[in-house]
Amino acid sequence: MDLEAMDRREFLSKLAALTGGAAAVVTLLPAIEGAATSGQTVAKDDARLETGYIEYPGETGKVRAYSARPKGAKKLPGVVVIHENRGLNPWVEDMTRRVALEGYHAIAPDALSPLGGTPPDPDEARPLFQKLDGPANIKNFVAAAAYLKTGPQATGKVACTGFCWGGGVTNQVAVNAPDLTAAIPFYGMQPVPADVPKIKAAMLIHYAGDDERIDAGIPAFEEALKAAGVKYKICVYEGAKHAFMNDTGANYNKEAAELAWKRTVEFLKDRLKK
Repeated sequence: MDLEAMDRREFLSKLAALTGGAAAVVTLLPAIEGAATSGQTVAKDDARLETGYIEYPGETGKVRAYSARPKGAKKLPGVVVIHENRGLNPWVEDMTRRVALEGYHAIAPDALSPLGGTPPDPDEARPLFQKLDGPANIKNFVAAAAYLKTGPQATGKVACTGFCWGGGVTNQVAVNAPDLTAAIPFYGMQPVPADVPKIKAAMLIHYAGDDERIDAGIPAFEEALKAAGVKYKICVYEGAKHAFMNDTGANYNKEAAELAWKRTVEFLKDRLKK
C-alpha cells in the first residue's frame, strides 16, 4: 500500500477493507498515524489561495491562527473556523481552505495558543484543553470574529463554524458576539437556555442522528431558540455519528458530510454575500 500516493480518505477505506472494518481501524490507526498522509480536499499550496499563519490580539494575548483567502481578493466576508479537541491540525487547516475557496477570508485560531500552541502529537493536545480558562477561551474566539469584521479588507459580515468541541464554542461565540452574522455549529454542546436570547446571528445547526449525549440537548435548545425569535435551522443526519464531518476519522460519513457541507455553503452565501 503506497501511503504517499493516496489521500487519507482512500487510506482509511483500504485499511478498513484489509483489517475487517472500522473497529479495527480505530485500534490500529494510532500506531500507523505517522505513516499515513493527511487527507486534503484542498492542497496546502493551492494556487487559488493565499495561506499562512497570523496572530491577532485576544483576551490571553496574541492568538495564533491559520489564515486562508482567495488570492487577489479585495474585500471579503470572514469566517472563523473552530477546531475539535485535538487542536489546530491539518484537517482543520484543510477545512479552512475549503471555506476560503467559497469566497471568504477564513481563519482557524489555535485555542491552545495560551499554552504554547497545539503539539504535533494529537494525544498530547487533548489533555491540554482541560487547562484552558473557559471564559478567556470564548473571548479569544470572539476576538477572532472582531478581527475579521474590522480589518481593512473586510466587508463587516462574519460567520463562525466549528466541529465537536468547536461546535460548542461556536454556540458560545454566537451568545457572546452580538454582531456575529451567522453561526454554524457541528454537533456542539448547546448553550444554557437562559443565554439563548443573547444570540443575534442566524444559525444553521448540524447534528448526528447517532449522538445521544449531544442530541439530548436539542429539545431545550430549540425551545429557547423559538422563544427568543432567533433565525435557525436544525439538521439531523440520521445514521451518522458524532464527528461525521471529519474525513480523517473512523466516524466519517460521506453522505452526511457532503449534504452538511452543501447546506453550509448555501447558508454562508445567503447570509454573508447578500
